[in-house]
Amino acid sequence: MKPVAAGYTLYGSQGSGSASVEIALERTGAPFRVVRASSWEPDSAQDELVRLNPLKQIPTLLLPDGSVLTESAAILIHLGLAFPAAGLLPVASAARAQAIRGLVFIAANCYSAVSIIDFPERWIDDPVEAVNERVRRAARRRLHLHWEMFADSFPAQPFLSGEVPGALDYLAAVVSRWSGTRPHLRSHRPAFFAALERIEAHPHVAPVFARHWPG
Repeated sequence: MKPVAAGYTLYGSQGSGSASVEIALERTGAPFRVVRASSWEPDSAQDELVRLNPLKQIPTLLLPDGSVLTESAAILIHLGLAFPAAGLLPVASAARAQAIRGLVFIAANCYSAVSIIDFPERWIDDPVEAVNERVRRAARRRLHLHWEMFADSFPAQPFLSGEVPGALDYLAAVVSRWSGTRPHLRSHRPAFFAALERIEAHPHVAPVFARHWPG
């Protein structure tokens, strides 16, 4: 692939996981553009997306050298390592290791459960909607349990990344918006719910959230 003249190209959509990478890119100060693309928007740049990522998952990031990065956690870790001054990952080795652990935890345990909730037909070969709904309910219970575990394992002091939000905060704030997670956390982990609201309100985060979730 040819290098991207304008810098990075982020393939994503409003209200999707690409919001976390958009925040990170803004923090780096590197030039980037956003291309609207998703598997559920037929009028978006789907053909372009599938050439870069056969899974048609977003975010997908085209790097300036023409290489492709997929998977939210991998993208955020790469940007954190490539732009250390942006503060996406903690400077201290032990804290950085825990932030990377948290990013992978969300990707492996929370993001994956959301995929089952949204598309149960990908995992079961049954046309009966009642069966699909049973799968959704079970996956939602598992998702909320995973978020409880995350909240217990990653206390915010005052943010997950320390004194200011970082990549882990961005991903947690975005992915927790889906599948009833925030109402569940408000009831079961109120301190963590409050931390997510602090993250959203932070000046690094709020403008991007306003674009993705207006009002």
